[in-house]
Amino acid sequence: MATRVAVDALGGDHAPDEVVAGALEAASDTIAPVLYGPESLAGTGLELVPCSDGIAMSDKPAEAVRSKPDASLVRAVRAVGDGDASAVVSAGNTGAVLAASLLHVRRLPGVHRPGIAIMIPGRKGPTVLIDAGANADARPEHLVQFGHMGTVFAEEMLDIREPSVRLLSIGEEPEKGNQLTLEAHALLEGSGLRFEGNVEGRALLESEADVVVCDGFTGNVALKTLEGTIRSVLGALRDEIRSSTRGRVGGLLIRPAARGLRSRLDPDTYGGGYLLGLRGLVVIAHGSSSRVAIANATRLAARGVEHRLVERLAERLPETRAESRASPVA
Repeated sequence: MATRVAVDALGGDHAPDEVVAGALEAASDTIAPVLYGPESLAGTGLELVPCSDGIAMSDKPAEAVRSKPDASLVRAVRAVGDGDASAVVSAGNTGAVLAASLLHVRRLPGVHRPGIAIMIPGRKGPTVLIDAGANADARPEHLVQFGHMGTVFAEEMLDIREPSVRLLSIGEEPEKGNQLTLEAHALLEGSGLRFEGNVEGRALLESEADVVVCDGFTGNVALKTLEGTIRSVLGALRDEIRSSTRGRVGGLLIRPAARGLRSRLDPDTYGGGYLLGLRGLVVIAHGSSSRVAIANATRLAARGVEHRLVERLAERLPETRAESRASPVA
């Protein structure tokens, strides 16, 4: 049976056209995207659940979720909580996705705060960055739990045995960082994780760790800095190649390698990140997502269902094991 993935058709800067096109591209014998959006989207070839409202990027997340129960974002997330879909994808307001998820999908027992896990394409393989934007403020124990969630993700989804974990900071030395990172470093050392100390932002693309943990503010700044730098460098290389005859000839020679590099580094290749720590599977895509990114985010959601990521987290997170006996996963 095909995996039903609820897609917020009004989420993102290029909605609904790019979202619908991406959902159509992802549709297959094993993936059944279901659009949540206005009735005007009927006739696309995909199942449509009509919604009368939407949530803008500028809306206040919690307030919008409460006051707009028929918004496409809220309805799509609620579909996972109600069991009408196995996963949800939204490129909309991240805060609203988080608020709707906490209300309708709910956290796993023992989880302090959900965290966004993003795969960063490193030179030797992907690195899991968590949290990439769900929690602007965090406590040291939250970062330790992110480390546990990232470890399960790396093992179950990336097939990495005994993933290494590092803490994002301003220096590799244990005494470097703010109060949060200093306290988190001490807790991570005694966490039972394969903790290998701090890592600096300049090493995020060097595959120096399988899992990198941080608070959501730091992680989001780091992620967007990386994405912007990658786009600027690739764009500058393209412009340089086009600027002269010699450049164009050289460009023809390196075209296969350049295409491979662009495909590996392009954020659209991964599409989005998992909001880990919930009782259901939620994928948050970039607000500027293209149809390629939406298609890949939808495939990412289906892959998480296939790998039973939520169930694995419920079974393996230290904080959930004892509590889940009394409060089983819905």
